[in-house]
Amino acid sequence: MGIRKIEHIGVRVSALEDSIEFYERIIGMKLLHTIGEVDDGLRLAFLAFPGQETVEVELISIKDSEELPNEGKVHHLAFTASDIEEEYARISSLGLSGLDPEIRDLPSGARFFFFNGPDGERIEFFQPAFLA
Repeated sequence: MGIRKIEHIGVRVSALEDSIEFYERIIGMKLLHTIGEVDDGLRLAFLAFPGQETVEVELISIKDSEELPNEGKVHHLAFTASDIEEEYARISSLGLSGLDPEIRDLPSGARFFFFNGPDGERIEFFQPAFLA
């Protein structure tokens, strides 16, 4: 098979600049580039982690369009955390919506928690067992 990696994940957003700021400040990504001007009907922003630009998050802003149906939406975006307890404390201090009441454990030893992004997209911070 010729498929070898995830290229990018597209997330529909209502306010592009707010979402860029969220993914930079909260998640730690950096803005690579944008497509479209402020008054354009379609605007895109591409972000990645510094030094790991082979997989991107694409933020999609479509002005004056219908809402997407629930079917086919991505359930969540998961990001690897090296210290899940430190990240849980940091996210808790920010007062973000949808934060799980506690860190959850998997039988494998991995640990994770969820919270909401600016448009209600679910964000997961995940610490694999080998980092626990």
